[in-house]
Amino acid sequence: QVQLVESGGGLVQAGGSLRLSCVASGGTFSRYDMAWFRQAPGKERDFVVAINSYGGNTRYADSVKDRFTISRDNAKSTVHLQINSLKPEDTAVYYCAAVRRPFGIATLASDYDYWGQGTQVTVSS
Repeated sequence: QVQLVESGGGLVQAGGSLRLSCVASGGTFSRYDMAWFRQAPGKERDFVVAINSYGGNTRYADSVKDRFTISRDNAKSTVHLQINSLKPEDTAVYYCAAVRRPFGIATLASDYDYWGQGTQVTVSS
């Protein structure tokens, strides 16, 4: 059983930056693809970005690809999400997710087996 704990959220002005982190425990981190999803109030949980188990392949949602960067440190069982040029529409709870997957990068929430509790990102205009 994998446990995921996110951190790094907060209140930031538009144009600012945040770095979210997700620390995993309870499994062999390097075997898992990792992803970030986000959910705004009253909306569905949306895919943001994912990275494969060894970090050699990533996939971004079109809405964030120029501003968000995912990275992972398998030695520290951690995945990061660097968010630049924040916009009010980025306001959401950001969730870290994990799945063991032999090939391809999943973008559906239903494809992921493990989830963190989420970290709130609020962007003021």
